[in-house]
Amino acid sequence: MPTATGAVLEGLHRSILEGIPDVLPPARPLDPAVSHAPKRKDILTAEEKKLALRNALRYFPAKHHAVLAPEFVQELKDFGRIYMYRLRPEQPMRARPIGEYPAKSKQAAAIMLMIQNNLDPAVAQHPHELITYGGNGAVFQNWAQYRLTMQYLSQMSDMQTLVMYSGHPLGLFPSHTDAPRVVVTNGMVIPNYSTPDDWERMNALGVSQYGQMTAGSYMYIGPQGIVHGTTITVLNACRMLKEPGSKGKLFVTSGLGGMSGAQPKAGNIAGVVTICAEVNATAAHKRQSQGWVDEVIADVDACIDAALAWQKKGEPHSIAFLGNIVDLWERLAARSIKVDLGSDQTSLHNPWAGGYYPVGLSYEQSNALMAADPVTFKTKVQETLKRHVTAVNKLAAQGMYFFDYGNAFLLESKRAGADIGGTHGVEFRYPSYVEDIMGPMCFDHGFGPFRWVCTSGDPKDLETSDRISGDVLESMLKEAPTEIAQQIADNLHWIRSAKQNKLVVGSQARILYADSEGRIRIAGAFNAAIRAGTISAPIVLGRDHHDVSGTDSPYRETSNIRDGSRFTADMAVQNFVGDAFRGATWISLHNGGGVGWGEVINGGFGMVLDGSADSDRRLKSMLLWDVNNGIARRAWARNPNAVWSIEQEMKRTPQLKVTLPNEADNDLIDKSIR
Repeated sequence: MPTATGAVLEGLHRSILEGIPDVLPPARPLDPAVSHAPKRKDILTAEEKKLALRNALRYFPAKHHAVLAPEFVQELKDFGRIYMYRLRPEQPMRARPIGEYPAKSKQAAAIMLMIQNNLDPAVAQHPHELITYGGNGAVFQNWAQYRLTMQYLSQMSDMQTLVMYSGHPLGLFPSHTDAPRVVVTNGMVIPNYSTPDDWERMNALGVSQYGQMTAGSYMYIGPQGIVHGTTITVLNACRMLKEPGSKGKLFVTSGLGGMSGAQPKAGNIAGVVTICAEVNATAAHKRQSQGWVDEVIADVDACIDAALAWQKKGEPHSIAFLGNIVDLWERLAARSIKVDLGSDQTSLHNPWAGGYYPVGLSYEQSNALMAADPVTFKTKVQETLKRHVTAVNKLAAQGMYFFDYGNAFLLESKRAGADIGGTHGVEFRYPSYVEDIMGPMCFDHGFGPFRWVCTSGDPKDLETSDRISGDVLESMLKEAPTEIAQQIADNLHWIRSAKQNKLVVGSQARILYADSEGRIRIAGAFNAAIRAGTISAPIVLGRDHHDVSGTDSPYRETSNIRDGSRFTADMAVQNFVGDAFRGATWISLHNGGGVGWGEVINGGFGMVLDGSADSDRRLKSMLLWDVNNGIARRAWARNPNAVWSIEQEMKRTPQLKVTLPNEADNDLIDKSIR
């Protein structure tokens, strides 16, 4: 991996160490070559705008206020937020090798690397607004927060903890070596103040942010992070069809910004033909240039015809339809095209601020209407959702398997008045992919998104880690019980072909799905390789929210928990707290993520492996808890696969004692309550 020159490093170090500069850098115009966040609604009163300005200026000495005040007022007027563009560093934002960061703590340097990866223009959706994915998933609210945070991390020792309040670095506090180096919270507002407009107001004031999950917790690894989960979902959805198998099957979906850019790549890996609609031309062509989608077609009939030709060949292929997904669905229905799999992954958790676009308007027209007339924009979005569902229903009646992919499509369609309701007490006409696939097959068994980043930045280290993790899975497959053999086999195939699928965007990172035993064994093997020098630098472990334990999300991750507890958040909060005292390097707790502000609570972590015995101790303690906390909760909800899995773990771990449910007879229940 090439390292930076002395002059570049000197500039990087100077930028990080200075924090808020004593001499303001010159004002900077918007870069038209970069995707920018849409203008947010004008929601603040005149007095609240004064408060937003006062809040922004407190980051700077009084000598700068006269220059910055009119500039920040203009940003608030033009964009609905104060981003402090003037403070954006000149140095290119990317995940540099860990040794290039000025830091007293190697753990802190690893966190700097992860923050910069989240803001890399190749990775981030709106990098200059500090938004990584999902339309509003922010690492920080403004560039002053970034500068102060990086400065604190450069100063931190292993006897301090940095406290982060929704992007704001509260400060360094004395702690101890076993404590997390950083504790992150995002959007943790009082429950009665958690509506979308509450987020708009508090974010505009500069006092809270929507961190999604891996954006605000510094653990995003580009679309690869969800490619694997999407691949597993598509493979298993194909296995559920009347004619099982992926060859020649047609998968139709939407969304190429942020994480949803993973869909066409996953479709190719799974072996299907994919059409993925996207209204943002910049996002569509960005994914094509990165090799995540094979071609971009703007004419709807030409797009459909191309997909049919690839189906006839029986070869996987992915097409980005440059247009509105509703135009595609309606044309497919009008032509009576057989669609095998259907879904949606637009950011419907953020429907009124750029997550979903109304049919009949261009991308630019929609962004203008969103800011100028949010009431009309909302009406048009809801009308579009009704048309969206009507077209999907027609194709589903012809045999298409449609599933919600966890983006709040079903929920927002229902709120819009679309014909999406289920029958016989079932809430929705279509299942969440967690209910049908990921919940019982993966999460209840503890399989989830184990991910890692090689902090050397060296592709050779990533190759070595791929080989090590594959060897661990291969040995596990030889002794695996039938209940989890398919999951291990799918993941072994994934990791053995990971390099050829060219999944890396940004940092040298990888993901696979593993259970508690698999995560511990792979992490232990990584730590041993670092100790032996086979891997040249520390590895950062993490995961996303799409997992067994860290997320309480009633319409996604915990949608297959049916004991009435899916609207509670004890599991996510306990996960966050438990990871803290079991050895995590940093921890995070978020309101929102994936399905929307107010709809989910997420707990997450990052862990630095440095080859030490201390890392061995930490990884065993924390990873065991991080997975089995969720399995235990799922078992208590009477999920049979989770009961089996936690019983296996108790046999492996004598100190683990979990409360198991006793089943009641259905006839007794029915007779008791009439």
